[in-house]
Amino acid sequence: MDQHDPKKSNRTTLIKLAVIAGVMFCFGFAMVPLYKKYCEATGAYNLQRPDQVRNTQVDENRTLTVQFDANARNLPWEFRPLTPSVQVHPGQMVQVVFEVTNGSDAPLVGQAVPSYGPQLAAQYVKKIECFCFARQEVKARETRRMPVQFVVDPRLPAEVRTITLSYTFFELPGASGG
Repeated sequence: MDQHDPKKSNRTTLIKLAVIAGVMFCFGFAMVPLYKKYCEATGAYNLQRPDQVRNTQVDENRTLTVQFDANARNLPWEFRPLTPSVQVHPGQMVQVVFEVTNGSDAPLVGQAVPSYGPQLAAQYVKKIECFCFARQEVKARETRRMPVQFVVDPRLPAEVRTITLSYTFFELPGASGG
């Protein structure tokens, strides 16, 4: 009998592939809670709803600079903050406005994703109102102003004196308006 039995070799390969597929399937299920924990730790979780803000006292002994940045990825949009930066006291309610203009001849739908610098600021910037909570359909040649209302939690470490809040709009494929 031949030392290299094709049936045995095929069966071994099938078992190895089944084990790999099973491990990949289990890993896929494990990624959901792991991703949720990662997002909670970095402040990226629950972008679709306002943050819960507790009754905070304004710390008038401390002033922070909050800078704003705006980007539109692969969209023919002009997107900018109307105010490049503000001076705020931790605990103070602040509202700023961003402006977006669709430079194309067609309506487009996008979703804004926030990011923070330094990254730890994500857990201290509490957004009450934000255009990032929902997809935005901007009609052809339309200009729209969109508010962001937030509070910086007074528990922000004292060494943080400047926060950059950046929004990047991404097109939502297949979600074009009409």
